[in-house]
Amino acid sequence: MKKVAHPYIPNTVPEIKEQMLKEIGVKTIEELFSGIPEELHYRKTLHIPKALSEYELRRYLEGLLSKNTSTTEYLNFLGAGCWNHFIPAICDEINSRAEFVTGYAGDPYEDHGRFQALFEYQSLMAELVDMDVVNVPTFDWAQAAATSIRMATRITNRTDVLLPKTISPDRLKVIKNYCSPYINVSLIDYKEDTGLIDLEDLENKISSNTAAVYFENPSYLGFLETQGQQISKLAKKHGAITIVGVDPSSLGIVEPPSHYGAEIVCGDLQPLGMHMNYGGGQSGFIATHDDIKFVQEYPSRLFGIAPTVVEGEYGFGDVYYDRTSFAQREKGKESVGTQTALWGITAGVYLSLMGPEGMYELGKSIMQKSQYAMQQIGSIPNVVASRFESTSFKEFVVDFSYTGKSVKEINKYLLDNRIFGGKDLSEDFPELKQSALFCVTEIHTKEDIDQLVSVIKQCINSK
Repeated sequence: MKKVAHPYIPNTVPEIKEQMLKEIGVKTIEELFSGIPEELHYRKTLHIPKALSEYELRRYLEGLLSKNTSTTEYLNFLGAGCWNHFIPAICDEINSRAEFVTGYAGDPYEDHGRFQALFEYQSLMAELVDMDVVNVPTFDWAQAAATSIRMATRITNRTDVLLPKTISPDRLKVIKNYCSPYINVSLIDYKEDTGLIDLEDLENKISSNTAAVYFENPSYLGFLETQGQQISKLAKKHGAITIVGVDPSSLGIVEPPSHYGAEIVCGDLQPLGMHMNYGGGQSGFIATHDDIKFVQEYPSRLFGIAPTVVEGEYGFGDVYYDRTSFAQREKGKESVGTQTALWGITAGVYLSLMGPEGMYELGKSIMQKSQYAMQQIGSIPNVVASRFESTSFKEFVVDFSYTGKSVKEINKYLLDNRIFGGKDLSEDFPELKQSALFCVTEIHTKEDIDQLVSVIKQCINSK
């Protein structure tokens, strides 16, 4: 077999590979896998098609990507976990800098401002949620919520958690996966007219073995949970921790969860300067007060600031490193690997650019536009918007059950008219019948909303 070096895979130069094998005391690569049973080894020939050249591969992938239809071509009213927000150009400018592009890991000796950038992000995010400690980002909101729940079970030494039935189905799947098999996840009913958590059902289900009560504000279905104080008090009464998942774009006008009893706050950073990227570009955060019993349960990295031996000079680095799986390895409470630290830096740039006034204007603009959209859609005969009586932020449920049309039909009609409609809820929430979750943000104009309403009317009136 010809020995060659791969241009993109390090340490494949034959002489270097032999030197490495000699250093660790083996003669062949196969010896490294001697612990794997023979029946698990694949000894046949792998039928790998001929590789494309770099140019051919690029052309092929660009051909595939060109089949997509983006939100720059169509109007978009789809949210449900990935939202269409304005991205300031400076966010892309900073996060594409060479010293930040691979910003998820590394050691102090090769840090070129990354640790400070992450510290600044954590500080800005902490101010937004009015907490003291914020982690280097997780993969997404789902992981942040799941990790927050696991933190709560370790702190309380309990194994039951309660979540609302209005939670995102995708987020619920991830949480259950993270909690399996030792943590029991139960769902709390919601009020049919408002969508708010049924406090009576919560009181019936909470017990001395409940580690945490988790809820979201705004909820996945868009409305604001106004009972935060009562939920937190009930959790505290039973020794459980209150965890609140939040959309940070709402915090310019909505009270942060820490003000109504949340001990852990988590959520998604995507609204803070991240492109949607066909569902990618997600990133989650976790925040707590500066309480050692909470801080020691963070599995992810935390960056702090400290004075150096030079007067007036400061350095940035890991805080309480011994608690991480990097230090504890197989004895770690949770394994932490590649994280989305680049998006933390992006969120830091976005927050520094917006400031408190900018976040207030953002939230105000979103809420005014979404309220206008609800009013106009709700004026269409036989259409109910919003399905719930509670106040909504940027997402709201539209009920088409009385129109004689299914959400699938309406979304198809909208798509034919170059509009992405709302998320079909008929399968995940069958009790809501033919309902869809629509999203309006600061990027939508009055004309955009009026166009949506006009096309929905045409669809409903069509045969």
